[in-house]
Amino acid sequence: MSKTVVLSIGGMSCNHCKMRVEKALGALTGVESAVVDLAAGQAEVKYDPDKISEKDLQAAVIDAGYDVK
Repeated sequence: MSKTVVLSIGGMSCNHCKMRVEKALGALTGVESAVVDLAAGQAEVKYDPDKISEKDLQAAVIDAGYDVK
């Protein structure tokens, strides 16, 4: 059963930032989709909570060089 979470992300300023966050989240095992709204500063992530946690998603964003609010 998949779950959807919206992460508030700080530090994104351009389309490259958007793509970098989407790539970082999309590469994780258990993530079905990751769509970043640059203007809103948010990422909507659909994932399998049996394979990955929300904390892991946040860590991937931080590792990519951005803040999770």
